[in-house]
Amino acid sequence: MNKTKYTAIVEKEGDMYVALCPELDVASQGKTIEDAKANLKEAVELFLECADPKEIRERLHEEVIITSFEAAHT
Repeated sequence: MNKTKYTAIVEKEGDMYVALCPELDVASQGKTIEDAKANLKEAVELFLECADPKEIRERLHEEVIITSFEAAHT
């Protein structure tokens, strides 16, 4: 079984946490950060298992850069 490392971006939305895998544009949610990440992992694994290889290649962003910046505001 092959394994690939993916990114999870987690945001709080109301009472839930939403997790996004930007490499494949797959998202999930959970009541805790850990739940959201576990649900995202399951969603990504199901997507990779069920999706057509062409769709996976088209959606895959091989280089995702997470960074921050400051913006001025009043």
